[in-house]
Amino acid sequence: MIKVSEAEEIIQNTTKAFGTTTVRLQDACGYILAENIVADRDLPPYNRVTMDGIAIQHEAFANGNKTFTIAGTQAAGDSPFSITSITECIEIMTGAALPESCDTVIRYEDVTIKDGQATINIDHIRKGQNVHYKASDKQQGVILAEPGNVITPAMINTVASVGKTEIKVQQAPKVAIISTGDELVDIHETPSSSEIRRSNSYTIAAILKQWHIDADLLHITDNKDSLKSKLQKCIDDYDVLILSGGVSMGKYDYLPQVLKELNVTQHFHKIKQRPGKPFWFGTNADEKYVFAFPGNAVSAFMCTYRYFIPWLKKCLATQDKPLYAVLSSDYTFQPELQYFLQVSLKSDGNGQLVATPQEGNGSGDFINLIYTDAFIELPMEQTTFNKGGVYRIWPYKPL
Repeated sequence: MIKVSEAEEIIQNTTKAFGTTTVRLQDACGYILAENIVADRDLPPYNRVTMDGIAIQHEAFANGNKTFTIAGTQAAGDSPFSITSITECIEIMTGAALPESCDTVIRYEDVTIKDGQATINIDHIRKGQNVHYKASDKQQGVILAEPGNVITPAMINTVASVGKTEIKVQQAPKVAIISTGDELVDIHETPSSSEIRRSNSYTIAAILKQWHIDADLLHITDNKDSLKSKLQKCIDDYDVLILSGGVSMGKYDYLPQVLKELNVTQHFHKIKQRPGKPFWFGTNADEKYVFAFPGNAVSAFMCTYRYFIPWLKKCLATQDKPLYAVLSSDYTFQPELQYFLQVSLKSDGNGQLVATPQEGNGSGDFINLIYTDAFIELPMEQTTFNKGGVYRIWPYKPL
């Protein structure tokens, strides 16, 4: 049995890239960018007006002129035209290209328009006000976004602005999620008094869906020969197997032995943690990965977020960004294990993220996950954790 830090290091040292693919712009959110996004023109590409109003030469106002003859109107998208005298102005709309003959825009709220004349009603005007100057954001040819970033709605805006209809992204692995156990029936079936419905597979699949992984779901009964033959096919067909159940010390927990017979090298079996102690991890010579989680729902759920998702992020060449929270109250945990405590999160008046323990009824109490937000990782070197202590959290809900 190894420590959490040791398990993490082993898993993180076995990552690999799974290539790249191209997706449509409108489907790209949530993927990991795999190319540079480059400005194909200056941003903004022209001196852009930021307020509806009038455009003038500031020199005229500086010389004491406050009333200007309106030479015309220019809407956004119109070709700019010029004034022929510094005593003229142009009515101009937000988003329009500022004519070269003008350098300042005064908003309508500060102007009175009557009989073809525009009179400025304020005494102080800054040259260049209400103008977003060409290339003031980024110049043509500059890299706007680099590989490794998660594609967000904000990035979609940028990618669309440079004219890309498709984006190169990191390819996710092909994953099979496998449940084991004769006590499990499918969710559409009515279980007997000694059976339960399969839920872990659907839960893990939902987590992976957030990373654009459409995992296949399979179930294998507690029969060693069946387990061996079906796992061999899965190892051949998939990059990653995620299993739940069959890795503890029970008489029918065949999985560790079967994987050994299938030439999957065991890197560890059992971690000094709660929940999720019986976690098994291994790889084979073809760089196929097996994450075998305990069958208890909370254990499988926690291990997915704590171990598989950070591994996936590294494979996809993006960074795992640690998050921390402050304990809201004292907490005691006696066994010498790293404890992943369920907590609810909120931000206090000082801007701190505060974690309130919501322990639940053990690793089978998956209902409690609905009412909590994250696991807080409490180190095994302590048994008492004081209010105000800061520890890493593993969120499973948006913060």
